[in-house]
Order: sequence, then structure tokens, then C-alpha cells
Amino acid sequence: MVETLKLWIAGQPVTAASDRTVEVHNPATGEVMRRVPLAGQADIDAAVAAAKAAFPAWRDTTPLRRARILTRFRELMEQQREELARLACQEHGKTLADAMGSVQRGIEVIEFASGVPHLLKGEQAEDVGRGVDCHSLLQPVGVCAGITPFNFPVMVPLWMFPVAIACGNTFVLKPSERVPSCSLRMAELLREAGLPDGVFNVVPGDKAAVDALLAHPDVGAISFVGSTPVAQSIYETGARHGKRVQALGGAKNHAVVMPDADLDFAADALVGAAYGSAGERCMAISTVVAVGEAGDRLVPLLKQKAARIKVGRGDAPGIEMGPVISAAHRDRIVALIDSGVAQGAELVLDGRGLQVAGLAGGFFVGPTLFDRVRPEMAIYREEIFGPVLIVLRVESFEQAVRLINANPYGNGTAIFTGSGHWARRFEHEIEVGMVGINVPIPVPMAFFSFGGWKASLFGDLHMHGMEGVYFYTRTKVVTSRWPAPAEHAASALAMPTLG
Repeated sequence: MVETLKLWIAGQPVTAASDRTVEVHNPATGEVMRRVPLAGQADIDAAVAAAKAAFPAWRDTTPLRRARILTRFRELMEQQREELARLACQEHGKTLADAMGSVQRGIEVIEFASGVPHLLKGEQAEDVGRGVDCHSLLQPVGVCAGITPFNFPVMVPLWMFPVAIACGNTFVLKPSERVPSCSLRMAELLREAGLPDGVFNVVPGDKAAVDALLAHPDVGAISFVGSTPVAQSIYETGARHGKRVQALGGAKNHAVVMPDADLDFAADALVGAAYGSAGERCMAISTVVAVGEAGDRLVPLLKQKAARIKVGRGDAPGIEMGPVISAAHRDRIVALIDSGVAQGAELVLDGRGLQVAGLAGGFFVGPTLFDRVRPEMAIYREEIFGPVLIVLRVESFEQAVRLINANPYGNGTAIFTGSGHWARRFEHEIEVGMVGINVPIPVPMAFFSFGGWKASLFGDLHMHGMEGVYFYTRTKVVTSRWPAPAEHAASALAMPTLG
């Protein structure tokens, strides 16, 4: 018998009102491990009602007490880091080492959010007018919701709810139905840390659950990470229903390699950035822009290093790359590789048809490398989200910058160079939200914000860092005067001026 998971509402596991369920597979074997309910309207209503009921008391809990609960939660997360990583490895397929690293990066957001007594301090100015002072307050929004993807079942939810909760909000998390277990386990750890019932709720589901959250009148803010078409739809729908929305979309992350770069170093970095997590990262480098003579020397190095990657079950010793998330996604990746061949790109390394011993049912695609790709090809235009790295050739730094800036996505990018001149020009001229200088995956630390430009972000504020604090709070400005008892001011009908 396969276990059917429950929802998490008001501090406890709850049987879903909806009778719809889906299977959760182990991508390395194809086996069904468990079933997860797909939350329906009644389940969303129950979760939001629990969050709304918990909000007044949690809002009135001092930031210091909220921080202490988050500190205990961080300690529990550190104790259970390997357990959570194994759950992520089991349901997503990524290697255990990769999963451990992503859990740690999520824990760093909890550490940042634990400083909330300092983060919520507003501004103050004395004597903005004669006897008049002014100060600002950062106050919570209310019930917030997060919609998270399959590729980082611990880290991406942790970009959202620790900051939201620290700021005094309550939260409803809708994780991907493909990877539900990590979110449910974190809910248990939050309860163990002392979080009051209803402050955090988990409702796995599909589009029906998302639509219910977007339309619910008691949800004040929505955070989303996923593909660009869905991000745009969520932004537009949420805004139409009067919610504040941050919706992070897709990516086509380029790495420029200059002729003066340390090419062996660059090749190692690019192979890790392209094929880590089987390319299922929104910050994966999927496109190399080789400038001038760099391409002829770089491509053989990329092929050599990519061909040595050990592919298999993510929790097996020595494995460096696991499967992709599903059979359907594997087939989509293979179809895009086919299109690259048909459109004339040079297939340097072919990952199609990879067979892993003992794992015939797994969803595997091997490392794939294309050279001499042109911008009109589908493998350049589309986000492949798999272990496929493509190389484009240009003659100059200026051409590389124009190519990247013309791309509709603007999530992450990098340059490999030994020149401070090229590096400085690149960071100044490139129209991308996160930039690496000899760093292939420039994911900012928790105390900086995460987010792209152009079609990679819909909304004004990025995730975590101070932009996350501003997203999950509303600013209130207070102007005050305390006149002496004997003072009397004549009525004034004109616009008041201070100073």
C-alpha cells in the first residue's frame, strides 16, 4: 500500500476535503513512493481561515519573540538537514550533496529573518517642522501565500515564509505536488519550535489550488517561483484581485567567456553550473557565449569534463548528476535536443538514450553539449531546464553584451575574464538582475535580494534580503506634534507646510 499524505492546517495534519490525488514518483527509479492530495477550494478556504484567525495574535507578538521561534526552527533545521536533503533527493532526484547544499542556503534565510527586530526598524526625523516629528513603521500585510516549484523543495519555500512570518504575517504554502514531503516536514519542525497553530499552513495542489489562492479575498500577498508564462499570469491575476505579487519566472542564463579567461577554471565552473541538479535550476548556466578565439579552446575542455560526469541515483556514492523530474520532462528535453540537431547546431556530446544500470525505469538524460548554436534556434530561444549546455560564438565583448541584452530573460549571468576592465564594463552594461564575475551561479546570500529583470520577474520587489522585508510589510508614516497646553493655532485652510 502507498501512503497518502495529508495537508497541514492550523498546526496539525488534516485529511483533504478534495478526493483528488496524484502519485509522487522517485525519478531515479520511476517507482511510486506515496500519493499526495490536491487541495481544492474547501481546503484552501480552511487553510486561509486558519491563517486569518492566527494573524491578530501573531501580529501582536513582539518581533523579538518571533525571532526566538525562528532561531529554534533554524536549530531544528540544522539537526534535520540530512533528513530533509534525503527527502529532496528522493522526490526530486538531485544528488544528496546538491540537496544538502540547497538546504543550507535555505537555512541562511532563516538566520537572516531571525534578525527581524533590527530589520523592522523604521526611519525617524526630529523637527521636520517646528515641534513636529516624523517616523515610519513597517507593519505586516496579513495572510500571505507562497507557490513554489519542484526543483528546490526546501530552499525556495525558505526564501519566502521565514521572512513573511518574521514580519508578523501568517502563511499558506502551496508546494509543488511533485515534491510535497519537505514542506510538510518543515511544518512539523515549526510546530516543534513553538510556532502558534495557524501561522503556517501547507496545501499541496495543482492549478485549482493556485486559482483559489489568487482569488481569495483574505490573501493579501502572493509569492511565486516558476516558469515565465505562469509567473506573468499569476502577477496579472493577483494584481487584478488587489494583491501584492512577486512572481519570479524563467531564465536563459548566459556566461561570457573572454579569450583572456583561465579556460580550465572556466570549463570546470561551467560544467558544474550547467549540469548540476540535471540543469533543473533557474540559475543554471545554459548558454555559453564564447568571444573570439576562446571557443576553439573551450569547447573541447567542456566536452572532456562533461563526458566524465557520473550519472545515476542521487543518493548513491560518487554520483554527480541524477535524473530529471519526470518522464514527460525527459521527453521534452530530448525533443529539444532533436530540434537542435535538425536546425544545424553541432552536437558535441549526446545525452539521449542514456541507460543507467539497474535503473531502467528512471528519467535520465545524459550531459549534452552543442556548439555553434545560432540565436534563432529553439535550443537557444526556449528554457530547456535540463542537462543541455549550448555554445554561441561572437567576435567581440560588445556583441556578447548585445546578445544577452536582447534576450527576453534577465535572471542571472556571468563573465569569465582576467581583466578588471571587461568585468567592470560587464556589470555596468548588462541588463540582468544577478551577475557573477568568475562566479558561474551568482545566487546572492540571504542578506541580499534574489531576483531577475525583464521576463524573469513580474513585480517590483525581489525575494529575501531587505526587499523581502519590504514585500511582506506595509509602510506607515506618522507625523506628530505635541503642543503645549497653552498653545493655540488658528485654523488654516491652505495646504500645511513645515520647516
